[in-house]
Amino acid sequence: MLYSVHMLQKGISFHTPVLTRSMHLLRDVAYVNGKWIEGNKKETFSVHNPVDKSVINNVPDMDVEDTRSAISAASKAFKLFRMTTAKERSDLLRNWYNLMVKHSDDLAEILTKENGKSLSESLAEIKYGNSFVEWCSEEARRINGEVLQTPVPSRELFILRQPVGVAALITPWNFPHAMITRKAAAALATGCTCVVKPSEDTPLTALALADLAEKAGFPPGVFNVLTTSVKNSPAVGKELCENPTVRVLSFTGSTPVGKILFKQCASTMKRLSLELGGNAPFIVFDSANIENAITGAMASKFRNTGQTCVSANRFFVQASVFDKFVEKFLAKIKSDIKMGDGSKKGVTHGPLIKESQVNIVHGLVTDAVKKGAKVHCGGKPLPELGPLFYAPTLITNVTEEMEIYNKEIFGPVAVINKFECEDEVIQKANNTPVGLAGYFYSQDVSQIFRVGRRLEVGMVGINEGLISCAEAAFGGVKESGLGREGSSHSVDEFLDIKYMCVGNITHW
Repeated sequence: MLYSVHMLQKGISFHTPVLTRSMHLLRDVAYVNGKWIEGNKKETFSVHNPVDKSVINNVPDMDVEDTRSAISAASKAFKLFRMTTAKERSDLLRNWYNLMVKHSDDLAEILTKENGKSLSESLAEIKYGNSFVEWCSEEARRINGEVLQTPVPSRELFILRQPVGVAALITPWNFPHAMITRKAAAALATGCTCVVKPSEDTPLTALALADLAEKAGFPPGVFNVLTTSVKNSPAVGKELCENPTVRVLSFTGSTPVGKILFKQCASTMKRLSLELGGNAPFIVFDSANIENAITGAMASKFRNTGQTCVSANRFFVQASVFDKFVEKFLAKIKSDIKMGDGSKKGVTHGPLIKESQVNIVHGLVTDAVKKGAKVHCGGKPLPELGPLFYAPTLITNVTEEMEIYNKEIFGPVAVINKFECEDEVIQKANNTPVGLAGYFYSQDVSQIFRVGRRLEVGMVGINEGLISCAEAAFGGVKESGLGREGSSHSVDEFLDIKYMCVGNITHW
């Protein structure tokens, strides 16, 4: 499909229809090369509401052949999209952002249905995810090159920053809106084209975003969404990694899967951005404001029912304030959390995403109890609410031989450990192969700078439990991944640096 810059500018002005408030963004076909299509084999799979496992919709189960078609479409579109000006890309992203803001309620309703989180949490995610599109619409116009000093008078030296090419984006189920926008906005700002593979659990939000991208005026092939089942996901992911036309892959998910993708990308020396698992420490020192620490703990631990990669996973509380913290935390859990169908008024937390996750969480709690841990609340599934609900849980007396001690839980279970001194807790906090986020509470200024520097993580929340925003660089160290999302660094993952030397110049 050929289009001119003039046509693209026209699209910005005239592709925004007046839409009514409904589930009009709910799609049952995939989006490739500007068309809503079925898979080549016409197979489908069901998307379920985790509240009751009811079917929301059926979507195409796309395979490797479909994936190659999407990559080809993105490659053809890239040849022209890379030539658009920063201003044109900025306007497209701004138009997409405006549509997402306008239809935030629609997006939140779909997100709640397929993910299970409460409507209030879904709306918060939509606002958060939208902010990356807004940020990158502005960042597009700040992608500049450099003029270098030359070692000889007859030369001029330049550095250009150019789009890498086709970007494959593999996104998870826990933030199905924000994980797409955080990646795609940066890629599109640079002039890259995208092939998005959302989680098989939450493809409907991705398709809704494609609907709005189309209405925003993005040309055919620039933004593509493939839907795949559990059966086809490994083969589709492998194709995205090994296809030489794809020049950059961005993935958010578990560390084990990230390592598989890393190996598969090696054959084509693909650019990689990996945001992988975490095991966040949450440290409360004796100088901390306990009320602030409790507020931060609730937000960091129980947001999305504990299913976040930056969730507080290991609580360490100094001995002198341990009992006070546990007492207040327990009271806050009991008073503030209301579990149920996230679409209903007053519900704050929904179910876990799937049965396997319920089994993992309950297995960790059961193992800890058998080995002597104390359960202060919860510690069991809640079948009366639905098949995938697990009670908010607080556990103490946890020891190193328990499986839960140093494992990413990904559920509503807070494990509280006691410590005596700063050196001890730093050693324990860093004793893990991953390093995504970490949190600590202290009113001691010297301690704030010491501990902030010593924690082996990519992001540190100091007296704050919610730290992610479009302005900041999101990413980890060690086995928590490569690269950064958000901030001015987000576009770096999608840009090549080209050095140009112009010689034999006469200046006189």
